[in-house]
Amino acid sequence: MMTRMNPKADPLLLRLAVPALLLGLGACSQPATSTESVDTTADTQGLAEGTLLSAFFGLDDALPMVAHRICLGGAGKDGMPVITSKEVDHTSVQAGDFRVVKASGAQSSVDCVSLLPATDAGELRTILLIGEFGNDGEDPPANVEIAGNLLSLDGKTNFKGASVKVTPLKDGPFLVAAQRVSEDEKDMGLGALGTAGSLCIDPATAQQLRVTWAGGVTLKGGDAPTQEARQLYTVTVLGEDGATREVSPIELADHEDPDNNHVLCLDTPDEPVFVAFPKGHFTDPNEDPNPATSIAVSIEE
Repeated sequence: MMTRMNPKADPLLLRLAVPALLLGLGACSQPATSTESVDTTADTQGLAEGTLLSAFFGLDDALPMVAHRICLGGAGKDGMPVITSKEVDHTSVQAGDFRVVKASGAQSSVDCVSLLPATDAGELRTILLIGEFGNDGEDPPANVEIAGNLLSLDGKTNFKGASVKVTPLKDGPFLVAAQRVSEDEKDMGLGALGTAGSLCIDPATAQQLRVTWAGGVTLKGGDAPTQEARQLYTVTVLGEDGATREVSPIELADHEDPDNNHVLCLDTPDEPVFVAFPKGHFTDPNEDPNPATSIAVSIEE
């Protein structure tokens, strides 16, 4: 598969998990964004209860002017990527599904939500919240709650009622999910110019592993991670003999588009069970460095 490259984007935008904020957004971006203030998805019965993996306070009153391209009036507001445990059905995502609770207990509504730019197949689990959610050091956002019917892409799960504690603005980005890339993943056609990532092209690749960060990650200063970053990832694999060993990806894919996902290309078919990354190499919108972070590899139900 040919690598898909994105145009060079503003460093600040690259460090936010979602900038649909790139130039060239057209009509194709609209299904990925909602300003609907009420839940328009019908109630469902008998579905599994979904969970939220993280809510990352990415920017405090600091979304840039190009935020208008995904949400009119979004510039200068707060940005908070929220990660779900499974991919979501974009037609069930409305701004009114979300509530942000401040440290004081006061609630804030959400002005706009968007799946951009993490819209490649397998990535539809990062939702950017835009609004006024409180100020760092002065009644900051404390929790995110799902108040409406937010459904999974496979239709088996409803996230209504799920909640998660907000990661403070000063904290750096961390790993929240790791999962094998599957041939069954569907591209829903929600992307836009500059948001398409890449998959592994090294012929020695035996399997691909997608890792998801709580927020957008770049090198210090805003440049996209390079191939050298692959050597920082450590993947623990389980062999047929029951023994574990650590390997490094032979290639890093999906690292130049401005979202919070990377694809690790492995040259072994052994089962991946754990991914680790050392502290201090990636930064978020505030240039906060990542902590040492690790995550178990999950199996999609």
